[in-house]
Amino acid sequence: MAAKKMSRESYDKLVAELNDLIINQRKEVAERLKVARSYGDLSENAEYDEAKNEQAILEAHIAELQQTIDNAEIVEDDDISVDEIGMSSVIKIKRVDTGKVETFTIVSTNHANVREGKISDESPIGKAAMKKKVGDIFIVEAPAGELRFEVLEISK
Repeated sequence: MAAKKMSRESYDKLVAELNDLIINQRKEVAERLKVARSYGDLSENAEYDEAKNEQAILEAHIAELQQTIDNAEIVEDDDISVDEIGMSSVIKIKRVDTGKVETFTIVSTNHANVREGKISDESPIGKAAMKKKVGDIFIVEAPAGELRFEVLEISK
């Protein structure tokens, strides 16, 4: 897996989430398994099957988070450029055809939330905006056709 760039804040959130899953969630699932086992015959025990499924989902999520953390490349605030768009950049862009101006922060996939103005570096807009400078125009392929955006401002 290639290194995944993320801010220190994003990295710390992932580590905290992983610790919670390992320390707290595993115990809760193990307790549900223990209780379900006590109901007797495991071949017809829906509670046991559900707890086993929950355990499998939890372990897959833990493995995914661990892999992301292991391959993280932390972008410190000092490394954030205001000359070109990169991870953790705050960008103000204008849609060329409508003139609508929006502000976004480029974040890792795990912390993207459009309602909060956080878009992933792997999203169509995030990916197309990377390495652009103020005044550059970039194109995003969308189901409705090509969308053109102009970079108005880059900040930390």
